[in-house]
Amino acid sequence: MIGSIRGRIASKTPPQLMVDVAGVGYEIEAPMSTFFLLPSVGEEVFLLTHLVVREDAHILYGFGTHDERRLFRSLIKVSGVGPKIALALLSGINVEAFALCVQNQDIAALTKVPGIGRKTAERLVVEMKDRLGPPSEVAVSAVASAPGANPEAEAFGALVALGYKPAEATRLLKAAGPGTHSTEELIRRALQGAI
Repeated sequence: MIGSIRGRIASKTPPQLMVDVAGVGYEIEAPMSTFFLLPSVGEEVFLLTHLVVREDAHILYGFGTHDERRLFRSLIKVSGVGPKIALALLSGINVEAFALCVQNQDIAALTKVPGIGRKTAERLVVEMKDRLGPPSEVAVSAVASAPGANPEAEAFGALVALGYKPAEATRLLKAAGPGTHSTEELIRRALQGAI
């Protein structure tokens, strides 16, 4: 198992990034909550990781905090929740907000995340109630990200990759507001508007 990775960011295309470690490029999928904290392309990054081995692929997921990785690992143990849905959950809601949703049995808030239907949200509330521990204090410090070549297109691609339908992604990006924003800021505003 690959537990963590340290290297230079070779590329960032939300929700995927490539980290160069001594000449080897590791493709990593990360939730938007981690993406918001990534340094610029070419700078060093440290991520906690979780490797998912499938018949057709080995997929490495990266996280900025122990809490995110712990929640991801707990989520993929829930029946009907795979890595893609867990990644969408972590992208649409932070660890503390998810814990509050579970504690308050807020099914409506959970169903606003793409890929989460009512039955899955109910299952999450029931199964995650006992699994959630106290959040740790470990976090990655926020660093401003480099502006992308076309932030709107990158943000659109990221939202579609997270499970939003193209029309919904377009609506969310329009609702994010006018002005020049980085890809990460556009995604953050769009996700905040979705919840």
